[in-house]
Amino acid sequence: MERQRISTGSPWEGIVGYSRAVRVGNLVFVAGTTASAPNGQPLYPGDAYEQTRTILARIEAALHDVGAELSDVVQTRLYVRDIKRWEEIGRAHGEVFREIRPVTSMVEVSRLIDSAMLVEIEAMAVISESAHEKD
Repeated sequence: MERQRISTGSPWEGIVGYSRAVRVGNLVFVAGTTASAPNGQPLYPGDAYEQTRTILARIEAALHDVGAELSDVVQTRLYVRDIKRWEEIGRAHGEVFREIRPVTSMVEVSRLIDSAMLVEIEAMAVISESAHEKD
C-alpha cells in the first residue's frame, strides 16, 4: 500500500524525522501537533484555549492535505501540561468535535518540547470507503 506523507516545513520535522501526517489506504495519522509559528516559536503563551483551537486548525489542514475531513477523525490524544486546565482545553476540543465525537484521551505530561507549549494533540482518521475510492 502506498504511503502519502505531508510535511509542513516545521524545523522539528527534519530534526526528529517525522511527517505532520501520513495516509496509508483509508487511514490517516496526524503527528503530535502544537500551536507554533513556522519557525517553531510557540503561539499564545499561557492561553491553553487558543493553543488548542490553533492546534485543531492545523490538524484540520493536515487532514485536508491527504483528502480527509475533521468528520473522519475517530481518535484524538491530548497531552496537557496542567490537567487543572482541562475545561478550557476540553471546551476548545468540544467546539470542534461536538457532533463528531471521536474517542479521546487527555493526559497530563510533565513537559513538552517548549515550556510555553501547554497542549499537544495527535489524531487518527478513517476516510470512508466512498471518499477513498475518489482519490
